[in-house]
Amino acid sequence: MKRIFEIDPWTITSHELNAEDKRLQELITSLGNEHMGMRGMFEETYAGDTHLGVYIGGVWFPDKTRVGWWKNGYPLYFGKAINAVNFTKAKFTIDGQEVDLAKHAYQDFVVTLDMHDGVLYREFTVFGVHVTITRLISAATKELAAWRFAFEAVDGATHQVVVDASIDADVVNEDANYDEKFWQVLDKNADQSASWMSTQTVPNDFGVPQFTVVAEQTFAGDFTQTANTSTAFAVTNSFTATVSATPVVLEKRVIVTTSRDYADNVAVVAGAHTLSQQVTARSFADIFTAHAAEWHARWEKADVQIEGDVPAQQGIRFNLFHLFATYYGNDSRLNIGPKGFTGEKYGGATYWDTEAFAIPVYLGVTKPEVVKALLKYRYDQLTGAYHNAQQQDLAGALYPMVTFDGIESHNEWEITFEEIHRNATIAYAIYNYTNLTGDHTWERGEGAEVLIGIARFWADRVHYSKHQAAYMIHGVTGPNEYENNVNNNFYTNWMAKWVLSYATDVLPKIDDQIADKLAVTDEEVAHWQDIVAKMWLPEVDTTDVDGNPRHIFLAQDGWLDKDLVPVRDLPADELPINQHWSWDRVLRSPYIKQSDTLHAMYYFPDAFTEEQKRDNYLFYEPFTVHESSLSPSVHSIIAADLKMEDKAVEFYERTARLDLDNYNNDTNDGLHITSMTGAWLSIVQGFAGMRVRDEQLVLNPFLPKNWTSYQFRLIYRGRILEIKVTGAGSTVKLIDGEPLTILLNGTETEVE
Repeated sequence: MKRIFEIDPWTITSHELNAEDKRLQELITSLGNEHMGMRGMFEETYAGDTHLGVYIGGVWFPDKTRVGWWKNGYPLYFGKAINAVNFTKAKFTIDGQEVDLAKHAYQDFVVTLDMHDGVLYREFTVFGVHVTITRLISAATKELAAWRFAFEAVDGATHQVVVDASIDADVVNEDANYDEKFWQVLDKNADQSASWMSTQTVPNDFGVPQFTVVAEQTFAGDFTQTANTSTAFAVTNSFTATVSATPVVLEKRVIVTTSRDYADNVAVVAGAHTLSQQVTARSFADIFTAHAAEWHARWEKADVQIEGDVPAQQGIRFNLFHLFATYYGNDSRLNIGPKGFTGEKYGGATYWDTEAFAIPVYLGVTKPEVVKALLKYRYDQLTGAYHNAQQQDLAGALYPMVTFDGIESHNEWEITFEEIHRNATIAYAIYNYTNLTGDHTWERGEGAEVLIGIARFWADRVHYSKHQAAYMIHGVTGPNEYENNVNNNFYTNWMAKWVLSYATDVLPKIDDQIADKLAVTDEEVAHWQDIVAKMWLPEVDTTDVDGNPRHIFLAQDGWLDKDLVPVRDLPADELPINQHWSWDRVLRSPYIKQSDTLHAMYYFPDAFTEEQKRDNYLFYEPFTVHESSLSPSVHSIIAADLKMEDKAVEFYERTARLDLDNYNNDTNDGLHITSMTGAWLSIVQGFAGMRVRDEQLVLNPFLPKNWTSYQFRLIYRGRILEIKVTGAGSTVKLIDGEPLTILLNGTETEVE
């Protein structure tokens, strides 16, 4: 497997600039701070293949759905995060020659993402001048991005260097229909001290607000400003300096404000001016220190330290870095896009990934308020969930597959309208938060409104089969998206049954005011209980790929009728199948994109016997191609639960380095942000066996064979615990909070 970055515990570094790897390099070295983010593209001109991507959290556009086979219930638009004004742009000219590493000979190239400080560095030598660029997006001031450009002559000569720093609104999305543009310029100005531009999304026909984004750049350092220019879509400040053996520095600060935080467009511009004046008075060193301190505080809570396996160490830190760069709970209006600020695939919207994979991580490494913000995000969109269900002629609340505002904005029928299992995961998030924190206030309050709305949806979506005397759910897509429009997907049916059971249990505990608002009748509850008792969940006896008898849950009604050829018998040059086979062939195959039947066992490991988990794992995993980035971590956790330690480690390595090593040959579309949770989950829930059982924290750790030790901190019910696993055993230390009793390797242990 080709690696373009060097192995190091805290940095992502490359000393090579290969044109074919340029986009991958940009993705891996992306930066963000939840409010905004950008790919690691070059500031200066680069004539080769590149993707200039700057994205603003919560800023999006409703792109009209264009299909020739319209069906009732289709969303009117596809929501997408749009490439925002490019405030990174800087043209370098040395002795009259424009710097372009795609055209000119260069030496000493190095790019480094320092994950500990959250800073991107780049260096190269061209035309006798060594250039060093430092870039950060402040974790301390959300509107601030900052650069430091240093130029030093290394050939003994003196050079004239010109820097043209621009804010450019002439941008497009790579996935735009017919190269349409989404931005219009409202106002702009360039003068001797700064330049700024106010842009707004173009009007739309769907009632989605137009967003205004203002970017303002200011400067400091050794250069002399020589010009300022303004064109229809850009403002530019030009600087010049004479460069010799003593480094000459230009600092650039950019403030980005949006209409999400201000009452009107005038206020957005005024806000940018005010913040720019504040940061102009601060040195780059002060900006750097405040930013790095915030990252250090995050690592203090969340770092996982691995001894004996540097690639594994680098992998988990890389994943946590990009996860926190995308979301850290500072704005309850935001959520976690599957590609974060690194690419345009999936439109930058919210998927079920957040509740399934991200919330468990944030519960363990951040204060509970961060997860409360994610729960509130869904509560605030409950009206939209009711609308989505009504569009399908169904009762209750149907949370969207893809959304920015609660309204479904994805137009692929077999995913959007059949992959309804995501609705159960929204309810699971409420349960998961309550179970891990011990805090029932959300479950009994606003969360109950969400839970009952989802329960009412499932009660209407099932139908009763007189032939089988059972409730069924037809026409769905389970988590395995390589099967569409199937009947009785086990995971979907099991989770629908669980939601109705959970809602029934919670109902008597709901706050009186909310209970009156919901007005759940005895007849409703009786119907829910009948569905729970009679849900269609067939079990069958069969054999696995090696001929061993297995008692399994049937993935869907027709699954055993497929041509059951295991993945190991497929030609290597046909993998991944989604890049080599027709969609028709994929859908008829037995191949599983990600955990499906097994996903229920990931959510609720104590609801299944060890024999059930083992039989289903050994039967279904040989047919799983893991072509979803969400797949390896679930299989790692279940394998660890079954004491299949080698398998658990194998899948950990895959999830931890999925993007760094481009396992599925699809990282160029953008980093897999939500699946970056998988490395932490594999270690904490998998290797360490963390569970909450009967209100007690349970840990059953094992140490991977190639590791010397690992340790992590865990926030649990007001405590901060430090767990360390070595060859000699496991220790748990209380860093902060009240003493508690845990179950460690089956033994009651006091942690003080």
